[in-house]
Order: sequence, then C-alpha cells, then structure tokens
Amino acid sequence: MLRKMMTSKIHRATVTRCDPDYVGSITIDADLLVAAGMRPNEAVWILDIDNAQRFETYIIRGAPGSGKIEINGAAAKLTEVGHKVIILTYGLLNEQEVQGHEANVVLCDEHNRVDQLLKYHSDVDQPAIL
Repeated sequence: MLRKMMTSKIHRATVTRCDPDYVGSITIDADLLVAAGMRPNEAVWILDIDNAQRFETYIIRGAPGSGKIEINGAAAKLTEVGHKVIILTYGLLNEQEVQGHEANVVLCDEHNRVDQLLKYHSDVDQPAIL
C-alpha cells in the first residue's frame, strides 16, 4: 500500500504578484525551493490563508533572493498580492519509506526569506516536529 504523505511545505509566504495572463503556475524564489526540497515543474497545492482558497498548480523557479511568490494563470484570480499562502508538495511512499520519513518545512519571514527550517516526522512514536 502507498500512503500520500506531505514531503515539503513553505509556510506563510506572501504573494508578491498575480498575473492571470501568464500561461500558468506559481513562481517561487529558488532559495525557498532549495530549502524546502521542491523542484521546478513539481505539482504543488496552494492554500490561501486569507480567503481559504485551495488550488493545485506547478512550480516555476524564481531568481534566488528575489522573494518572488507569483501566482500565474487562472489561479491568479483565486488570491491577491499580499495574501499569505502555504505551499505543499506530497509524495506516494510505501510503508518502508514512511518509517523515518521527515517532511521539510520552511517558515518564511515578511520578505519571503527562510526564517526557520523544521522537519516533521511521520513516525507515530516520534515527536511531530524537530
């Protein structure tokens, strides 16, 4: 059996641009991608903290240090500049992979820079957060 597990999260990033005319996706500062372990073209869920919208798209790499969190295409109509969002990736893990699995979690500061790095354990006998 495979379990769908969170593999990475960027928490409380601030949307810096919304462009409904762009072909689609979310542009994310490359420094955040590296810290979270996310990849360009990877599918992500975006959860808008301010309006409760949830949508799926894929990642485009933004310039490192740019602080970019840009929502593109039709999804740009689901959020606004200045909104706080959570960006999540999931993976399918077998039971052996679940044991010892740790999700990468990046907490953002007000400029979309890494404020804190956390690991979330998937083992039920371990503390949830490291």
